Amino acid sequence: MWKWLHPYAKTEATYHLCEKLVPWFAWLAVLGLVVGNIWGLAFAPSDYQQGDSFRIIYIHVPSAMLSMGIYAGMAIAAFVGLVWQIKTAHMAVATMAPVGAVMTFIALFTGSIWGKPMWGTWWVWDARLTSELILLFLYLGVIALYHSFDDKQQASKAAGIIAVVGVVNLPIIHYSVEWWNTLHQGATITKFDKPSIAPEMLWPLLISLAGMACFTGYVVLRRLQSEIIRREIRRPWVIKLAEEVEGGKGAL
Repeated sequence: MWKWLHPYAKTEATYHLCEKLVPWFAWLAVLGLVVGNIWGLAFAPSDYQQGDSFRIIYIHVPSAMLSMGIYAGMAIAAFVGLVWQIKTAHMAVATMAPVGAVMTFIALFTGSIWGKPMWGTWWVWDARLTSELILLFLYLGVIALYHSFDDKQQASKAAGIIAVVGVVNLPIIHYSVEWWNTLHQGATITKFDKPSIAPEMLWPLLISLAGMACFTGYVVLRRLQSEIIRREIRRPWVIKLAEEVEGGKGAL
């Protein structure tokens, strides 16, 4: 069943797969971000309670959801790397961690901006906000561990363990608004049976989310390619690839 995945344990195969996927993610990211944000920020109706201040949702919600989604993907890659000793999985962890940290920071920053007019303060030690802040610390811990060892094999294992253990924070973030009395509003688009948001506001949000997800995919793929080249710089296929690139420049 999983035999189609086996070739991508090789860094060369993974690199070329990334090269094929990058243009698709790039174009879909541009389309989704432009359409979703222009529609949401300029044409979606104002909220009857929050007015136009609700429009930050088109940045805040995608970044918050992706902060958790990236961590889940990073934890899966870390588990694969630890169990099956696949080095491309360890490389994926190293490439996803900074991207996830940035998304988490954006979610916290935009949440604070949104919270000021709604709650009257930039920050409260709310269950959702606090668990999201812990997520940022987990990302920073993975990054710090990965760069604290000269031996990247040992660094990858240490960072992978933190990534796998930290996944317990994800359900806490998701269900915090249900488990505790919190200022943060409840679920909206994740209530698939009946989302708590009007369709004319929901559709641009979904398009923005798709665009942000594709942009994240693009950045991760490019970073993974760079990590592969950096780690495999002396391998024959990398040397050959560099010669082909130089030859192409010369032809121009």
